[in-house]
Amino acid sequence: MVRLPAKMCSAEGDDVSLPLIFRLMHYICILFIVATVFTSPLRAQYAQQEVKYQMDIVFDDANHQYEGTQRLVYKNNSSEILDKVYYHLFYNAFQPGSMMDVRSRTIADPDPRVGDRIADLKPDEQGFLHVRSLTQNGKPVNFKEVGTILEVELRKPLKPGRKARFDMEFQGRVPVTIRRAGRNNREGVAYSMAQWYPKICEFDHRGWHAYPYIAREFHGVWGEFDVSITLDSAYTVAATGTLENAKRVGKGYLPEGKKLRRPDGDKLTWHFTAENVHDFAWAADKEYAHVTRQVKDGPMLHFFFKDTPDLRSNWDKLPEFTEEIFEYASETFGAYPYPTYSVVQGGDGGMEYPMLTLITGQRKFSSLVGVTVHEVIHSWYQLMLGTNEALYPWMDEGFTTYAGSLVMSHLFNPEEDTRRGRYYDGYIALALSGVEEPMSKHADHYNTNYAYGAASYSKGAVFVAQLGYVLGDEVLKRGIREYHDAWRFKHPEAIDFIRVMEKTSGTRLWWYLNYMMNTTETIDYAIEGADSDGDSTFVKLRRIGNFPMPVDLDITLKDGSKRRVNIPLRMMLNAKEAEDDAPFTSAEPWPWTHPTYGLTLDIPLEEISKIEIDESQRLADVDRTNNVLDLEAKPETENETETEDPDNTESN
Repeated sequence: MVRLPAKMCSAEGDDVSLPLIFRLMHYICILFIVATVFTSPLRAQYAQQEVKYQMDIVFDDANHQYEGTQRLVYKNNSSEILDKVYYHLFYNAFQPGSMMDVRSRTIADPDPRVGDRIADLKPDEQGFLHVRSLTQNGKPVNFKEVGTILEVELRKPLKPGRKARFDMEFQGRVPVTIRRAGRNNREGVAYSMAQWYPKICEFDHRGWHAYPYIAREFHGVWGEFDVSITLDSAYTVAATGTLENAKRVGKGYLPEGKKLRRPDGDKLTWHFTAENVHDFAWAADKEYAHVTRQVKDGPMLHFFFKDTPDLRSNWDKLPEFTEEIFEYASETFGAYPYPTYSVVQGGDGGMEYPMLTLITGQRKFSSLVGVTVHEVIHSWYQLMLGTNEALYPWMDEGFTTYAGSLVMSHLFNPEEDTRRGRYYDGYIALALSGVEEPMSKHADHYNTNYAYGAASYSKGAVFVAQLGYVLGDEVLKRGIREYHDAWRFKHPEAIDFIRVMEKTSGTRLWWYLNYMMNTTETIDYAIEGADSDGDSTFVKLRRIGNFPMPVDLDITLKDGSKRRVNIPLRMMLNAKEAEDDAPFTSAEPWPWTHPTYGLTLDIPLEEISKIEIDESQRLADVDRTNNVLDLEAKPETENETETEDPDNTESN
């Protein structure tokens, strides 16, 4: 309750000694606070730290090393006083004996892309990233390197709302490509420069996220990047952000009709800037072709690939499809806010970064489009949202898998029913595998790569798609758009997405989040039978799995017509919104404590052909053999059943 000062709400009336303007301002402030607290639950956000990087590096391609300086202005927007800061030093993982190396060799099912390759690296093939000096506001600070983390003791604690300037000198060596980043990959790309600089760790309401680099993905602070890269002028560079000195660089960046003003020389400096991003990546090769395409009301697209005959035909077709990806995704999921995006041949498969993806390029065209779709859609479900991928990898990979399947259908099969993607099969296989682990696990701590991958990609996608079954497809579409609009640039967590869906639907969904994220319970419903009850039919249902869900019961009549009954869960405190393509009636809610449920249909039993739980198969039921009651199925005859073999002819 908001209380007014006693003198202003006393029985005698307002305190006339206060000027009228101040009393009006007082009331306006109170109304503003009340309006903000009670009408904007979806717009709440966590405290966001701020960073501003300025980096200059000089690259020595003969030795695959670089020297760099970094000025980082860091603002503490949290409510805590910070006496330490931490940086990621990712390239230190690419050394024999590192945590990434040992984990890659000892996990139950090693990733074949890594395996023992780090252990086998020769000294000059290993990566490293070392900080040579570091100051806080011009004064040296104590720091120590612990594997892939730099621990820094601040000279002066950083109070809430204050800024500090950290100036650093660092040195790095690019490892042979093992995972995501590196040099001389299997397709001959010279440099894929991801995770290449000392990167400040994220600090938020959970504290410091100074995770050692083991194998998984990343978390970073929103901010600005100003990066200058000096290297041999024979290279063409692709990078996060906008190239600020195109007139001096050329290399396909200079708009048609503009004059190149590049000075002669063996070295060339590339100057890129980017705003409102949480990472910076780049790639370089001497044989890159550079093609551009402008998206209407959208970004300038850049394509970089090795210009060889076997690649040219596919990469020539890719820009048209990529433009369509951006147009569809911006309309469906939310506007793309950045001025550029680059699709770059590099890396070891596909990996997303702000305004850029690194993908392998020697693919069939459908595969090339598929990987581009997936990595581009990460722009919506990671690079604009900034979810902590260590804690919620499924909110990145799963949401991207779900949205990417919609994009692929739009591109190649627009008439396809997209409500149940192939990821359902991946999740059900995981649920029946015996090795599933809760999605609430930290990404690095899964016992198997399989459990991590299937949970993050397949189960994460089911998490989203199945809400269309629970709430209705149109509600899901509205909720996904509202989630993106409300939470981009704000590091949302799982509860934030569920609260958006609750507000959009008017339905309580805490139970859904809990069962999907924190447990490995399975969904399994069965039809136990149907009996005639005069002019009605009584149907008995049973919940076999421990995961409670609402049930859509589809009834097919002998005349070919269909009926649908929706049975909500009582704890939803609401029912599914009507769907135009499949009208239904709502039944009494099913209490989750009750393993069975009885439903009376106002249809004579003799008029019913089939009763089925969820004909659309959007419910991730792990055993559909008990979901259908076929009332017209012929009973087995004696000749169709297995009988005793009197001559014992099968004994051998």
